[in-house]
Amino acid sequence: QLRLDEDLAEAIALAHDLGHPPFGHAGERALDRAMHAYGGFDHNAQSLRVVTALERKYAQFDGLNLTWETLEGLAKHNGPVRDTALAKVARRTELWQSLDLASWPSAEAQVAALADDIAYVAHDIDDGLRAHLIVLADLEAQPLAGPALARARPHGARDEAREVYELTRILITQMIADLVAETRARLAALAPAGPDDIRRAGQATVAFSPAMAERIATLKGFLFQRVYRHERVMRVMCDAESIVADLFGRFMQQPHTMAEAWHAASRQLDERRRARLVGDFVAGMTDRYAIAEHRRLFDATPDLR
Repeated sequence: QLRLDEDLAEAIALAHDLGHPPFGHAGERALDRAMHAYGGFDHNAQSLRVVTALERKYAQFDGLNLTWETLEGLAKHNGPVRDTALAKVARRTELWQSLDLASWPSAEAQVAALADDIAYVAHDIDDGLRAHLIVLADLEAQPLAGPALARARPHGARDEAREVYELTRILITQMIADLVAETRARLAALAPAGPDDIRRAGQATVAFSPAMAERIATLKGFLFQRVYRHERVMRVMCDAESIVADLFGRFMQQPHTMAEAWHAASRQLDERRRARLVGDFVAGMTDRYAIAEHRRLFDATPDLR
């Protein structure tokens, strides 16, 4: 309905979190603390490093052969970039000046960022309900989830699991419909002649309506208190952070315990560059691989359940 490049939006949506270390934001916090003396760690910056330097699939250059528009979307999907870790990584790419980090990204990149918000809200409600951190009745007073729940119930779900599916489906549909309507109105007012007009608009062109944005913010606040900060979740996150911190510390002290290719690459590096390489190694792990490596290297590994 917005006449955007769906392939570009999908590429940005799929690639923008490639830099996440194991255990998501918990792993990122641990890695950022461990690497504080070496420049820190930021998953958005790491995503750009993955596709411009760390992946080595071509004979003549490092990184992937991504389009300028895709790289711009990865760098700026959250909006204009200030003097951050992401900006420092972007400046190491050959085309960083043309990315114009101070401007807004393409409409497709803005779509990818808000699609992420929609997915987070829907999945976090689903996760919270299935983990019994919240119950459906807790959502009744929420200005966004409450009416959606009222609409879901008349469908006569045979069990609560199906009712949850109905709820999340309705929520996703409502957020998408609002996003499309608000964005169409903004595009009509802006009347862009091309993508650069969207970049120079001075504000987001793809957006939720103010009313929807407020309802989403209220729901996020509820989820933060009842799900993200739940004692069970906090315990698991603390244990996950300890796994990542342990791995980084061990690999810095004993590089030979890394996979052979990474150990070989670390031999001629000074401490700061070795720390970045170790960070790359840890950040590229899956949750399962990080747990397996911790079990291999340490006597006791937390049970993340």
